Parts: sequence; C-alpha cells; structure tokens
Amino acid sequence: METLVLVAHVLLAIAVIALVLLQQGKGAEAGASFGGGASQTVFGSQGSSSFLGRVTAVLAAGIFVTSFVLAVFAKNKAESIGDAGIPTAEVIESSASQEPELPVLQEQAPAAPAAPADADVPTAE
Repeated sequence: METLVLVAHVLLAIAVIALVLLQQGKGAEAGASFGGGASQTVFGSQGSSSFLGRVTAVLAAGIFVTSFVLAVFAKNKAESIGDAGIPTAEVIESSASQEPELPVLQEQAPAAPAAPADADVPTAE
C-alpha cells in the first residue's frame, strides 16, 4: 500500500511540474495583442489559464493528500521500530549509573635497558 501511494505521489509531482511549465506567465497577455492570441483558441476564449489552473490545483491537492498518507505510514513504522530496537530513557539512565569494571594492572618496576651485544663496552683493566 505504501509503495502504491509513493508511486502516485511521484506521478502527481511530475504532472504538477509539467502543468506549471505549460502555463503562461502574467506578462504573456501583452504579447497577445500583437498577434499571438490565435494559438489560445484551443481552450476557449479565455485561453488555457483557467483550465490549466484548475487542473494544477486538483493535482496539488492530491500531492497534499499523498504527503499526509506517507507521513502516517512513516509515523507507524517509526513507532513499531522504536518498541523493538531503541532503548527507553530508563534503560539509558540505568546503564549510565553503573561503574564499568576495569581490569587491575600489576605494577612492575621498569626493566633496565639492555646493552646491545656488538656495542663497544669499556672494560676495566
């Protein structure tokens, strides 16, 4: 179910991006008076602004709904993982109050450095 909602969410996002790129900006109406208005007769006398605007609004509402559903799925998944794997505050506090047991090292006197075998050692004659 989650995969289906995620795929729908991605497809809605791609459709909204495509529709926004298809729409003309606010400055496009000024160019229509110089002969560019004939191409907008496909969508009626008002042009494509109202039709594409409504479709974009419907798709944006679909994105909001799928985002909400995905958030609910993520919350449910986080709660189920939290019960199984994440320690609670009591466990963390109890483990912090325990003293770690460290091994006791025996103290030894440092050994005298040994002279190399081939070194010139002065002899008493």
